[in-house]
Amino acid sequence: MYQKRENQLLLPHEFFLPFTRKLNEENRWVKLAQLIPWDLVEKHYAQLFKPKSKGGQIAVSVRVALGSLIIQERLGSSDRDTVENITENPYLQYFIGLPGFQQSPPFDASLMTHFRKRLGADVLNQVNEWIIMAAKADEESDDDDHSHSDDGGQDTSTQTEQPKVEPDVPRQGKLLLDATCAPADIAYPTDLSLLNGAREKLEQLIDVLHAPHAGRERKPRTYRQKARRAYLIIAKQRRTSKQKIRRAIGQQLRYVMRDLKSIEHLATRTPLTNLSRQQYKNLLVIQELFRQQKMMHDTRSHRIDDRIVSISQPHVRPIVRGKAKANVEFGAKVAVSMVDGYARIDHVQWDTFNEGQLLQESVAAYRERYGCYPEAVLADKLYRNRANLQYCRDRGIRLSGPRLGRPAKAEEAAHKQVERQDSAERNAIEGKFGEAKRRYGLDRIRARLADTSLTVISLQMLVMNLERWLRVLFAFCLQLLGSLFLFSSFAAFSV
Repeated sequence: MYQKRENQLLLPHEFFLPFTRKLNEENRWVKLAQLIPWDLVEKHYAQLFKPKSKGGQIAVSVRVALGSLIIQERLGSSDRDTVENITENPYLQYFIGLPGFQQSPPFDASLMTHFRKRLGADVLNQVNEWIIMAAKADEESDDDDHSHSDDGGQDTSTQTEQPKVEPDVPRQGKLLLDATCAPADIAYPTDLSLLNGAREKLEQLIDVLHAPHAGRERKPRTYRQKARRAYLIIAKQRRTSKQKIRRAIGQQLRYVMRDLKSIEHLATRTPLTNLSRQQYKNLLVIQELFRQQKMMHDTRSHRIDDRIVSISQPHVRPIVRGKAKANVEFGAKVAVSMVDGYARIDHVQWDTFNEGQLLQESVAAYRERYGCYPEAVLADKLYRNRANLQYCRDRGIRLSGPRLGRPAKAEEAAHKQVERQDSAERNAIEGKFGEAKRRYGLDRIRARLADTSLTVISLQMLVMNLERWLRVLFAFCLQLLGSLFLFSSFAAFSV
């Protein structure tokens, strides 16, 4: 049965608000606000500004800045949508530290960019470290029976080898290592499309530089319509031969070279200061792009160092990952270590690097944090080079993967079981990458600047660790409620 309601809409002042007095203490945003060390972050954040004696405008508090960025990454919203969500939700206003609910926006959406610039990747990685250590201490206090033993997984052969470095240092826990790519929000780059975009931008620069001489001098010819048609002939074809693509790239290279010469000639009469900052930056990027493309075209090569794949984001580099979905991704490469489900960024940069060379650094950082070496390092084959194998052997650390040489028949079954167990446990870091990309936006970094993009990557790891800590606390609360229910039921039954 369906009961029809009245068609008359309620006025805003007639709508009932159940939270007119206080907020729900069990709300997720209230719980999340209690997990973040705001005071420690504020000490680092205050160092970015001038002292009060030197004057200057009062900055927005760190809780507003960091809280807004966390809300944005947790909800996956844009800058403007984030401000609107904060304006409409009292729990979000409590999370960023406002003393009471207000109907006006707490700040302008344009400040979100400044928040990302000031709270850089280094600050956020430090906050992430504080959160992980606090979460681990909280879990250890709640679960006293937590054990780091690995029955059947210890490689007994390492215990009878050469004396280890620092034999008194214990070995406890497992360290998971892997690397991934955080793709930038750019169109898939091809040589032809990059040259076409460069040509169009150069034509706009010619228009700007020729504007002061319009009506008095003849404008340099750009053949823009002819060049556009030549590009579309190839771009609209579903399939085309390599010879046709190479011929089209050669045409676009000649158009770009002609436009660059026209700009060089115009610059003798019109200063380049007439260009905006972004236009001048594009000119410098296009000059380097033209040099790279011409060199690859002349040498019939498809590889060059520091290859530019985006004019608007020249810092983005191609990262060869060899995945089934995409062999090459375009973004920053991120090396991540994970302990007990919490992820840390060990290294991130735009140029590709060999993550296997970071194993020793990650193990040393593990010892500095926890006061012990890990009993096992779970990583893929790329980490199993001779230096890393010797490093782990000297410290009594088991590095996952098959042993070198032919094992004894009596130990072969045990070693295969250990390999399968390590492989199954190492899947956790692959799942963490999937969670970061599907839930928190690591599969498409929408920030456009190099530094703010790294800030977003660090922020996504921080939010993901906060979510895990919340899940652990929620599971502990459910377990506690279950224990109380059983105790009360047993007491009632005894009576």
